Amino acid sequence: MAIHAPVLLNAAVSTASRDVDPRLLRAFTAVADELHFTRAAARLYVAQQALSRDIRRLERELGAELFVRTTRQVSLTPDAERLLPYARRVLAAHEELTEAFRGAPRPLLVDLNSPGLAPEEVLVRARELAPDQELMARYESGLTGAVREILAGRIDTSFGRYGGLDPALRARLGTQFVRYERMAVILPEDHPLAGLPEVPLDRLAGERVYAGAGNDRTPEWTDLAARLFAGRGIAIAPPAPLAVGKEEFGRIMAKHRTPVLAVVDFPAMPGCVLRPLVDPVPLSPVSLVWRKGLRHPGLDALRAAAAEIGAREGWHTRPPGSWLPEGEPGLPGA
Repeated sequence: MAIHAPVLLNAAVSTASRDVDPRLLRAFTAVADELHFTRAAARLYVAQQALSRDIRRLERELGAELFVRTTRQVSLTPDAERLLPYARRVLAAHEELTEAFRGAPRPLLVDLNSPGLAPEEVLVRARELAPDQELMARYESGLTGAVREILAGRIDTSFGRYGGLDPALRARLGTQFVRYERMAVILPEDHPLAGLPEVPLDRLAGERVYAGAGNDRTPEWTDLAARLFAGRGIAIAPPAPLAVGKEEFGRIMAKHRTPVLAVVDFPAMPGCVLRPLVDPVPLSPVSLVWRKGLRHPGLDALRAAAAEIGAREGWHTRPPGSWLPEGEPGLPGA
């Protein structure tokens, strides 16, 4: 299905409007987002040659070069910068049109990041509020990574630190603040600090604490750690292989004995203890995010559930003496 896209790029198309295949615009926006043809092709689940073919076809139809390609990088031309907002609006309209004529709402794909945390409680309540809707859980583990999937249309919503996202990503998302989560540290059970009921931040001075460094799905979490540790003598541990599953987590902890930054509701891990951080109490802001323009009764239920539980449980109340990143976007009153 083609959608009319009146994009005036240069003299070659200034006097004629064009019908542009949404597939070509989807290819264009993927490359514009990733600035890398291989990653864009993987995002779209197409071969790189097919993606390059679509980009060349779009350039021919518009009479404009869209990307400057070198052996090291891909960058947008001025014409591509002009095209990008039009392409996004066309694709959003195309998706809205498809949804409007769908026989019944499709399942809403809800990323929870990790099992057992507050987002799961929100999802359970949302299913009670909208029993006729199918809300399917996903576990993308990292808001930045999940947002890439959201903008590619492979999941619908996620939870995490909205203020830690790149501003260009935030501009394409809807958001609703959900709660403040207290932060904690996971320690080997025989660590010198493991016997404390709570760990003052200054007791971590001289330690290297793992906070997802090197994981391209979680830079918002690594950034939060960097802000928290600044000036306290706490270092962020260097990149390490990602441990998936409790058994791997316990094995890696026993081998490297590196404390891990977490939140107080993080699931129990073998051979480890979880201790809340204090003096001050650091907070991780959690928001629900979705693709701008998304309309779905399941999303309405999620938002209602988050607001209901937040009001009942005091999720929006900031504890006295707590710490938050300075100037954090997306917080109540921000």
